[in-house]
Amino acid sequence: MIEHDDNTPWTCEEFEKALPELFERAQGGKLSADPRFADILRDCPQAAELVRDLEYIAETARMLLEPEGDAPTDEVWSNIQSRLNDGGSGAIN
Repeated sequence: MIEHDDNTPWTCEEFEKALPELFERAQGGKLSADPRFADILRDCPQAAELVRDLEYIAETARMLLEPEGDAPTDEVWSNIQSRLNDGGSGAIN
């Protein structure tokens, strides 16, 4: 559990140590959008870069885990496989 007085500014070291828990509690995984951390992210470039990297990783993971609405159906893949097995003759429906 993070112990930090909201009236005391974060040090870069404190903030970086707290990042795993802060990300766990962040709304939508967007720590950079939280105004409570604007000062530390402005004053500590290393922490800001780390937050950007972690947010990018989290967003990429979220996109990979979400089902794609525009992905080809199983019928399309079966049709492609069938045409490949036939030597590529005929049009794909």
